[in-house]
Amino acid sequence: MYYRMELSDKVRVPPHRMGEELLRVILDVLQEHLEGSIDKEIGIFIAVTRVIRVGEGEIIPGDGAIYYDVDFEAVVLRLSLQEVLEGLVVETTSFGAFVSLGPIDAMLHVSQISDEYINYDEKNARLICQESKRFIGVGEAVRVRVVTLSLNEREPRDSKIGLTMRQAGLGTARWLEEDMQKEKEKEKGGGERGSR
Repeated sequence: MYYRMELSDKVRVPPHRMGEELLRVILDVLQEHLEGSIDKEIGIFIAVTRVIRVGEGEIIPGDGAIYYDVDFEAVVLRLSLQEVLEGLVVETTSFGAFVSLGPIDAMLHVSQISDEYINYDEKNARLICQESKRFIGVGEAVRVRVVTLSLNEREPRDSKIGLTMRQAGLGTARWLEEDMQKEKEKEKGGGERGSR
């Protein structure tokens, strides 16, 4: 889930930027250092949106920079196990699909797509369920649940997020629409029998 948070940090303003507007420099430094990074306690930093407060500057001997205690606002994505999310399929392979959750991609393994055997159609970049012929392709919106979560603060690209679609209410937008239609038809059929 996305959160807007107020956070505090110490920001180093380098000597070559001292003649510039202080708030602009601090915002630039925060954005450069935080956006795209991961903190296991806070989440994945999407954007630093504004500086709220700047404290007194502190000079450390031997360093020409000034250090400021700063309060700022940021937007973060905090993932949790069992959370249901919507994403976009960005790549398919013989072992599954990569799903973009916005700032980070996650893995939907073939074993987590369906109870059916899955075939990989390399030519059309699709994963196809053998019996129902339902498929997943690049560019499709999917509703998934987070089943494994291992965030790497040092190397965000090495983070591992595992997803599943093997539960009711999960799947591609097309699958969910088909399931809703089947439910409506089932209700209609059951309602007519009950009124006799």
